[in-house]
Amino acid sequence: METNTAGFENFRVRRESWAATGTEGGVKPPHSKASLPSAAPQNVQFPRTNWEQSSYPIVNRQSAINNHRGFTLIELIATVAIISILSLSALPLAKISIKRQKEMELRRSLREMREAIDRYKDFSDRGFIEVKFGSDGYPADLETLVKGVNQLNAVDKKLRFLRRIPIDPMTGKPEWGLRSSQDSPDSTTYGGQNVYDVYTKSTGIGLDGSKYSEW
Repeated sequence: METNTAGFENFRVRRESWAATGTEGGVKPPHSKASLPSAAPQNVQFPRTNWEQSSYPIVNRQSAINNHRGFTLIELIATVAIISILSLSALPLAKISIKRQKEMELRRSLREMREAIDRYKDFSDRGFIEVKFGSDGYPADLETLVKGVNQLNAVDKKLRFLRRIPIDPMTGKPEWGLRSSQDSPDSTTYGGQNVYDVYTKSTGIGLDGSKYSEW
């Protein structure tokens, strides 16, 4: 009985020594913690799992999508730049086109009024219209061409030469410069005796370099 007690006590001392020093009389026990490796070896490549291998195609597809979006943005910027350049180059052409259209309207309006004045003069010279003193057979104003005059040797018959006074496309108003038969051809002041010629009051310059008032 005493032998068993001594053996148990010896085993207890040895176990406490193992717990404190991790050794047994300078020899490591076979199952101590010191006998286990402290950490996994470095630079060891482990084979990829199926999940890791399948993730790489997903990343590549996402990169391809991002690259495609980047090219689309570049193409959009280039398209906007080209359209802007074309718009800036087309703007002067549009202004010239509008100006040319107004010039055509100006020439047509001048021709319409001058032809009406010439017809009035022709009827006056042929005796169909009463000629007032000092008028030289020309109308007193543009309104006379619109309202008309009574025809001689006819009952309740009026001769009209102009439907309406045209609007000056350069000024936007139905107002025109007038010259009488006593005024000089380039006069800018109206004598008031009659209406021999008309011209625009615009001071602009035409595409051909001439003044509108000289047309």
